[in-house]
Amino acid sequence: MHTVIVTAAIIHKEDKILIAQRNKHAEHGLKWEFPGGKLNFGEDPKVGLQREIQEELDMAIEVGDIFEVVSHRYGERHILLLCYTCRYLGQNPVARDCRDFRWVTPAEMNRYDFTAADVPVVKKLQKLLDKKEACP
Repeated sequence: MHTVIVTAAIIHKEDKILIAQRNKHAEHGLKWEFPGGKLNFGEDPKVGLQREIQEELDMAIEVGDIFEVVSHRYGERHILLLCYTCRYLGQNPVARDCRDFRWVTPAEMNRYDFTAADVPVVKKLQKLLDKKEACP
C-alpha cells in the first residue's frame, strides 16, 4: 500500500463554495469533490494547490489555512487529503480538467454524490453552518 498526498480547495464566494465534478473516465468518475489534486514529489502543498486549480479550472486563488485533513483508504491506496480555505480572486472558473463545477451552499451539498474522502469535509462545513445559523 502507498500513500498519495492530495490537496483540495475550499473556495468561498459569498455564502457558496466551489465544487467540481470528476471526468467520466477518471477514477471515481462523475463524483463531486472539492477541486485540487495530487502533489508532485517535494512540492509545497499551497503551491501545488494553486497549480492544480489553475490546471483544472483556469483560475487563480489565494491559499489560506488548513481547514481539514482527511485520511482515507481506497482499496490498497491511502489518500491523505489536505483541505485549505482559499480566497476567490474574482476570475470565473472554466471546466478544463473536470466535467463540471458549481457554486453551492453547504446545505445544498447533500444533493451531490461526493467522493468518500470528501464527505468528512462536507460534514464539517455543514456543522459549521448549523452553528452559525443557531447563533442569534
